[in-house]
Amino acid sequence: MTTLLKSATIIDTSSPYHHQQKDILITNGIITKIEDSIEDNNYQVVTLDNLHVSCGWFDSSVSFGEPGYEERENIKNGLNVAAKSGFTAVAVNANSNPVIDNKAAVEYLIHKANGFATSLYPIAALTQNSKGVDIAELYDMQQSGAIAFADYNKPIAKDNLMKIALLYAQNFDGLIFSFPKNNSIAGEGIANEGINSTRLGLKGSPALAEHIQISRDLYLLEYTGGKLHIPTISTTKSVELIKEAKKKGLQVTCSVSVHHLTLSDDELHGFDSNFKVNPPLRTKTDLKSLIKGIKSGVIDIITSDHNPIDIEHKKLEFSEAKDGTIGLESAFGAINSVLDLDDFIENITSKPKAIFGIENLSIQENNKAEITLFNPEQNYTFTKEDILSTSKNSAFLDKKLKGKAYGIYANNQLILK
Repeated sequence: MTTLLKSATIIDTSSPYHHQQKDILITNGIITKIEDSIEDNNYQVVTLDNLHVSCGWFDSSVSFGEPGYEERENIKNGLNVAAKSGFTAVAVNANSNPVIDNKAAVEYLIHKANGFATSLYPIAALTQNSKGVDIAELYDMQQSGAIAFADYNKPIAKDNLMKIALLYAQNFDGLIFSFPKNNSIAGEGIANEGINSTRLGLKGSPALAEHIQISRDLYLLEYTGGKLHIPTISTTKSVELIKEAKKKGLQVTCSVSVHHLTLSDDELHGFDSNFKVNPPLRTKTDLKSLIKGIKSGVIDIITSDHNPIDIEHKKLEFSEAKDGTIGLESAFGAINSVLDLDDFIENITSKPKAIFGIENLSIQENNKAEITLFNPEQNYTFTKEDILSTSKNSAFLDKKLKGKAYGIYANNQLILK
């Protein structure tokens, strides 16, 4: 099949056509021509308003329910949602039932995702059943296709366990995640400890809980060596700690979620459980520091941290609801309002792919086509009609967004919303 993308503005700093408007011809999954104008020769022609294209977007933190929580989201629908939201690849967390903590479970995920336009990369559990007691079969899982190891949204409390994991993973160049939260400090806190939590009578989770955990992990990393990734940081101090660690030459990377870049704890005044996330939404000052962290290069990755939760566990009193928001569908429209387009693209394509060892395919002739199609100027209000996920727990409902993904071309398939 031959597909012709008409009048597409290319956003790809690694391509000679960066910021140029071109026609792109794709034959059997390969970019065969990039020219000012290509005649339609009975091709499948894609003509879209204000079409922009970039290297395929990669989301480093996505949760699907399967296996065990298919009522929240299954792999088939999840990958279709990702494709229509502009993502050609997703890293899927291990928080299923059973937990993805062994070779067979990793292979199951990869097999279930075979044949889809969006590629699935498993993040396997760091500890057995994600209980934080014994290390899981890390080497075997990496050999089966796991790209990193994490107990999703669960901190490793045992210092020596984290130390051993960092040491052991060096034998096969493994990437270890550590969720930035000290539970003994956070306690039963469900909102950022501060003025808003006090006014609303919500138990506070202090930013200190994040800082202590990050500090511990950075000290361990300095002692052991290896590679550490700190997912979804949320505070000003966290940015400063990681900045100093990078200056020391430590192999540490970090990510920030779209909702932590765009929403503050001011949202909690309506007690809407869709705003209950982990880490909790922080202050506007933190928000500005995180955006600065992206622009300065301290923060490496932007993620949707897509986490579907069924209505029975989400539409409850704020204190009783499960943490998490879906984010694939709203990711671009939310972040495009606060970041330059080039900054967004870099932190969702080349930088995260390099960290996880995934090839970033530039938009050039003779390269495999792995392309995201989008319109960065479309203004709209995000409603339930925009949600493609099985679960509807979005923190961006009724928010004004700017920019929409049209879909992707990847794995020799064109998927449009």
